[in-house]
Amino acid sequence: MQEAALKEEILRRARDLKVSFIRLQFTDILGIFKNVAIPYSQLEKALDGQLSFDGSAIEGFVRVEESDMFLKPDPQTFTLLPWKPQEAPTARLICDIYNVDGTPFAGCPRCNLRRVLAQAAELGLTYMVGAEPEFFLFHRTPEGQATTQTHDQASYFDLSPVDFGENVRRDAVLTLREMGFSIESSHHEVAPGQHEIDLRYADALTMADQIVTLRFAVRTVAYLNNLHATFMPKPVFGVNGSGMHLHQSLFRDRENAFYAPGAEDGLSILARQFIAGLILHARGYTAVTNPLVNSYKRLVPGYEAPVYIAWSDQQNRSPLLRVPARRGEGTRVELRSPDPSCNPYLALAAMLQAGLDGVRRELAPPPPVNRNIFRMTAKERAEAGIRNLPASLEEALNALFEDSLVQEALGEHIFRNFLEAKKIEWDVYRSQVHPWEVEQYLTTF
Repeated sequence: MQEAALKEEILRRARDLKVSFIRLQFTDILGIFKNVAIPYSQLEKALDGQLSFDGSAIEGFVRVEESDMFLKPDPQTFTLLPWKPQEAPTARLICDIYNVDGTPFAGCPRCNLRRVLAQAAELGLTYMVGAEPEFFLFHRTPEGQATTQTHDQASYFDLSPVDFGENVRRDAVLTLREMGFSIESSHHEVAPGQHEIDLRYADALTMADQIVTLRFAVRTVAYLNNLHATFMPKPVFGVNGSGMHLHQSLFRDRENAFYAPGAEDGLSILARQFIAGLILHARGYTAVTNPLVNSYKRLVPGYEAPVYIAWSDQQNRSPLLRVPARRGEGTRVELRSPDPSCNPYLALAAMLQAGLDGVRRELAPPPPVNRNIFRMTAKERAEAGIRNLPASLEEALNALFEDSLVQEALGEHIFRNFLEAKKIEWDVYRSQVHPWEVEQYLTTF
């Protein structure tokens, strides 16, 4: 559908649904959802890209003297917010950010992902992604403050009455379906209070939109049920953290280009090249896929999260990458390190650029590792050429600084501002005195 026709369709739908307000949503460089609310009377102006805002107030955007920016809504993202009052329906549109001269803003994560996707399109390829975001549901205090007290003692795949979060998770799934999402499954995860909602694969831009919307919707549904939902990677010591496994494939002419029916393992040369790129640049993109100090409390041995850079073409879940058993249209590569705190627009851009580097250079991946890497000795891992993921945000930022390809995937503006913000985060963290240190040392030394 052409742009003018899409605009008229959105105006008609909003009118027929008696929409009162529209939230124009976008993310900053760190992946935090922002929005500007407008009345229905301003919708046509917004769809024409004529609504400006002060970009200097947004993390990593522009300086005060360069503050005017424009929101350009994507009509494909129009949907009602189901939790808003029916007597005054509210819709949303996700926006790209544009400069005053009409060019895409280099600091807009969504525009940046479009830029990298265009490089895949030049090769005749469409990047498809499925996501498995995990999160915790915790109690709130009587004053409404979030806690880390869990509401249940359930574990993996448990069902009520043990899983008291089932109703909230169900409400979240129904809400997302009402917003047009395709949900593959949902279930209780390993840790008490931990849950997962799996999104059916879609093109990468749609998937990034769905991930940021899912975080927003789940937290809203939890709040309405007097619970707090958090996508923090490791909120509780001693139990599994929350990851967001990302299933990736490349399609050509609507056919899965990762599938080769004549190959013994069903994997095409293109799939192997893509895997090679993901392995080569794994340390470089980890700061983007795991962007918090807290992310590296999850990426430790003993809690199922991957810490070793390897891949498996069998049912081995210990490496960073694995190829699930399904073939045909479902042939894909699962990257297991990302966590749900990441900015999905940046994470998908970095991963795609890494994979395409393997394709362009016709790289071959190392041999697959079909042993339990967690049980291998350090010497065995070294002999197999298995490197470690960064063990801290500082180490990940250093790896990002050394990987020019991942920097190019972010673009100079985003890379510079992301690096600056994350260095500040690390410096603030390392200069604090944490409760563990006081407990460990105060009376001993």
